[in-house]
Amino acid sequence: MLKINSVVPISNHELAVSFENGETKKCDISGYLDKGIFRQLADPSLFRQVKSIGFGVEWPNSADLSSDTLFAIGQRN
Repeated sequence: MLKINSVVPISNHELAVSFENGETKKCDISGYLDKGIFRQLADPSLFRQVKSIGFGVEWPNSADLSSDTLFAIGQRN
C-alpha cells in the first residue's frame, strides 16, 4: 500500500492525489456519490474538506477511501 503525500480537491468531484512513489493521479470519485455516507460529498463545501490520513483520505463526515482504491481508479496526469 502506497502512502499519500498530498490530496487536493479539483473540479467535478475529482481529487489530485500525490503518492509516495512520485506519481500523481486524478481520481474521479463521482461513482461513489450514490452510496451511503458518500452521498454527502455531493455538497461541494464538504467535498473540499478532504485530507490525507497517510494510507488514505478522509472527510469530516468520516467517509474515507484507501490509497489502494485511489491508486487503482486514478488516471495519470
